[in-house]
Amino acid sequence: MKAVITVIGKDTIGIIAKTTTVLAENRVNILDISQTIMEDIFTMVMLVDISTSRVPFKTLAESLEGAGKEMGIQVKIQHADIFDSMHRV
Repeated sequence: MKAVITVIGKDTIGIIAKTTTVLAENRVNILDISQTIMEDIFTMVMLVDISTSRVPFKTLAESLEGAGKEMGIQVKIQHADIFDSMHRV
């Protein structure tokens, strides 16, 4: 099962490291990643495989959001099929 993770906030050291550490600790595989910095705003979108995750989806979402709060940024995850449905033109 795939999910989409979005990360946005003021650029700071360790955003990618902290976010990917949460994923690695929970056995979530990153399939694709795109990130950019616009002036001092960091943005990242990841497509991940959550089929081997050690925790329920809700717990993973809470862990990612908590890591984001520690860094003063927003980290959200949603199932890829829901993301696709919301952004279909």
